[in-house]
Amino acid sequence: MEALAEVEITSEDADHPIESALLPGSPSGWRAAGPGEQKIRILFADPQQLRRICLNFVETHTERTQEYVLRWSPDGGQSFREIVRQQWNFNPQGASSETEDLHVELPAVTVLELHIIPDISGGNAFASLEKLRLA
Repeated sequence: MEALAEVEITSEDADHPIESALLPGSPSGWRAAGPGEQKIRILFADPQQLRRICLNFVETHTERTQEYVLRWSPDGGQSFREIVRQQWNFNPQGASSETEDLHVELPAVTVLELHIIPDISGGNAFASLEKLRLA
């Protein structure tokens, strides 16, 4: 991934950098530096064909409803097409993890964007992403 793309993020906890979510073998995942909405953008140097996108979110402390939107651009971010919009209710006593394994047919992705609203009720939750894998 490092050779294929540049990553832009709205914020990052120094102890949980974005590389921790993107590279295999990293145990901690990414976490925002502060509460509120966050965006992760992957800007590909050359258009990429994507067939599979795997996302894993983990919340073990706070009960909340998260929403995320995953979208892609074929033209460097001039226009976007939504792949999925999903809400998930995290409950540390039960539902503390959400995994999405999306099978897609995206022929020429130049930008992949993940927009996370960590708490749709407007609470002070921090966005996080345990894992993001592309194939």
